[in-house]
Amino acid sequence: MSQDDQTTPETAVVPSDAQQLEVIGVREGAFGVTGTGDTSGFGGLTRPVLMPPPSTAPFGGWFDEVAEHLEDGVAGAIEKVVVDRGEITFHVRRELLVETARHLRDDPTLRFELCSSLSAVHYPGEVGRELHVVIHLTSMSFRRRIRVEVSVADADPHLPSITGVYPTADWHEREAWDMFGIVFDGHPGLTRILMPDDWPGHPQRKDYPLGGIPVEYKGATIPAPDERRRYS
Repeated sequence: MSQDDQTTPETAVVPSDAQQLEVIGVREGAFGVTGTGDTSGFGGLTRPVLMPPPSTAPFGGWFDEVAEHLEDGVAGAIEKVVVDRGEITFHVRRELLVETARHLRDDPTLRFELCSSLSAVHYPGEVGRELHVVIHLTSMSFRRRIRVEVSVADADPHLPSITGVYPTADWHEREAWDMFGIVFDGHPGLTRILMPDDWPGHPQRKDYPLGGIPVEYKGATIPAPDERRRYS
């Protein structure tokens, strides 16, 4: 076993300017995949997976106004606030996600009318919080953008759907289910959106095999490369 194979979150070398960050894992190679062969040429590269620490108020500018109105409107919803690289992220409790979304949309001092994006991330090393859902909200009235983040465990990957508050989240939630296996309770039609309905597994999870998966074409045929098209 090489020295790289023995690297763990506890033994990872953390940059000197990031000592306050939480180390939740070690990324190996270009894709963070182990056991299936990294053909990128960066297989020996290792670096820690770092999470920014919670920020403390005052956060600066309108960040404080949004945080105060959100905390007053939905008490106990915020687990922590992270201000990093000029952006603010509200980590909220899963059971209060829908109420939080509705308050952010409807409160006249907030007015985050648009859900522009909902995506997911898989952090296998963050035990009990392996799956994160990241929601980007935009206030067109006040020209502001915030991020709302919710974490759930692999063993219980359920979140309430926010499609009743933001209809634009419909296909985004389907993709998060398809790619990561996150179940959005109350979604009107939580089916796969990219992969075939009978596809096993969720391809964007870190523990999904890289390569070695045969491609299925539901009755279609793909000609050999020299028979497809000619350019001369």
